[in-house]
Amino acid sequence: MTEHCASDISDVSCPPRGRVIVGVVLGLAGTGALIGGLWAWIAPPIHAVVGLTRTGERGHDYLGNESEHFFVAPCLMLGLLTVLAVTASVLAWQLRQHRGPGMVIGLAIGLMICAATAAAVGALLVWMRYGALNFDAVPLSYDHKVAHVIQAPPVFFAHGLLQVAATVLWPAGIAALVYAVLAAANGRDDLGGRLCSR
Repeated sequence: MTEHCASDISDVSCPPRGRVIVGVVLGLAGTGALIGGLWAWIAPPIHAVVGLTRTGERGHDYLGNESEHFFVAPCLMLGLLTVLAVTASVLAWQLRQHRGPGMVIGLAIGLMICAATAAAVGALLVWMRYGALNFDAVPLSYDHKVAHVIQAPPVFFAHGLLQVAATVLWPAGIAALVYAVLAAANGRDDLGGRLCSR
């Protein structure tokens, strides 16, 4: 009976590990465009006013708590990427025969490409919707001293290299953490993977 079961398990065929990992990377890269589109749809724009003072100087200010959207919009992007990272890690863990460091590397690369794609698509879509705002170019006159303007939401907290890198690396770190927790919770040395015929 044991010999019969062992032969059945070894006869299970599965796709090559490299092909599956490349599929995960490409799938996550494509998902980045969807994440960027969703972010551009839900990210709140920033409403501001531009006006002339009595001395003729130009100034601007944000309405109410609109300046908080400089923080809220990038947090939305990180939140969407975090949800995707957790979901992708759990789904990748379900591919039992491909569990291991190769899958973690594939997840990390795919999620970094996904984050970069989401940021690029999101920035492009909000730029197409709201345009680039230059406070000094808003037309004002002494008859119309105040103008209401809308500024596109930012994708990143700042445009420094560190902030951009943190946003791109964030989902890869979350995915690695979730995958590590799943691996640590598994009591088997082979991570519970099934044997496949290659």
